[in-house]
Amino acid sequence: MNIMRPLTIAALTASLATPALADREQTIYLNPFAGFQLFDDKRDLSETGTFGIGAEFRFHPNWAVEGVFSRADADRKYVSGSSDFEELRVDGIYYFAGQEQAWNPYVSAGAGHADFGDDVLSVPTAGSDHDETRVNVGAGFRYNVSDNVSIRADLREFHGIDESTFDTQASLGLSFAFSRTVSESRPEPADADNDGVPDSRDQCPGTPSGVSVDNNGCERDDDGDGVANSKDECPDTPAGASVNNRGCELDSDNDGVVDSKDQCPDTTAGAEVDDTGCEGVSETVETIELNVQFPTNSSVIGSNYDDEIQKVADFMRDNPETTVEIAGHTDNMGDAEYNRFLSERRAEAVATRLTDALGISEDRVEAVGYGEAEPTASNDTAAGRAENRRVEARIQVRR
Repeated sequence: MNIMRPLTIAALTASLATPALADREQTIYLNPFAGFQLFDDKRDLSETGTFGIGAEFRFHPNWAVEGVFSRADADRKYVSGSSDFEELRVDGIYYFAGQEQAWNPYVSAGAGHADFGDDVLSVPTAGSDHDETRVNVGAGFRYNVSDNVSIRADLREFHGIDESTFDTQASLGLSFAFSRTVSESRPEPADADNDGVPDSRDQCPGTPSGVSVDNNGCERDDDGDGVANSKDECPDTPAGASVNNRGCELDSDNDGVVDSKDQCPDTTAGAEVDDTGCEGVSETVETIELNVQFPTNSSVIGSNYDDEIQKVADFMRDNPETTVEIAGHTDNMGDAEYNRFLSERRAEAVATRLTDALGISEDRVEAVGYGEAEPTASNDTAAGRAENRRVEARIQVRR
């Protein structure tokens, strides 16, 4: 039998079955195999080895069509001698996984024409040759060793229509892949406002020209304050802050200090306020740098530093009109927000020692973490970084 003619027919059948898809990968596999075939008891044939080759066209990630030629030289079961067996068939294959997956299990069904040579039925029919139409169903898997080589195992059941026979075949083989990517032009989806998001999923269809939009076609609001970037005059407002229609934080008492930082939200109109929004201006009259050491990434402070903190307590007792800001600082090593958090915890530890152990009223003590924002030396050297890791007591008086 000429093997090229059936494989050409199979390839033509595959091309007619190819659906029109855009940007898809097509793969042709050459599938040589060897197997074992168990024939129906009605046949005068013993179990035998089978070999063959298939040409498979995978036109879709999950679908393929294959033309297969197989043959065998089977011993006769009831009489002496042997019989040549040849078959040509076409199968459709459905894969449960895409080509990029290592394991590709599949199911398959098809039909073909088998030539068993001399009459091989246990009850002979007229004529010397026995041809038969067979349909089949099967299952198996493909294991991708690489992009071009895979192993394929297959178990298949055949039903001879003419004589109502049932044959079974198990096979194992190698596959060699030849792939290409097919791109087909498609009309561009409509985008009426030219924001790069097609109208079909544009939730904000009238955005102004040139503005930056998200995946839904709506203007970006990077600080999440409800005011789009193009209209936001204060683009970095803190999360959760109340803002006006310009995206700026509210200042309900018009004292120049926004509500989120205003510790005195109802100051008298026109009154002079400090950075906390309270009337009067606090002036730092003394800054005491505290020689307090903390373990790495820790804000735990021991009682052995009480003598250092005692200097602050003594000054405040001598000057009862003063308050103190315990200011924590770090170098610039590590994440800036973490440094601010750590410096605040350390400042709070010193403030707690000042109020609990040394008896200064809590309403006179405030702890603030500045992180790496206020260096006093260069962070480019180890000595400079050590100098920047400090705690200060800023003693203030309100004028």
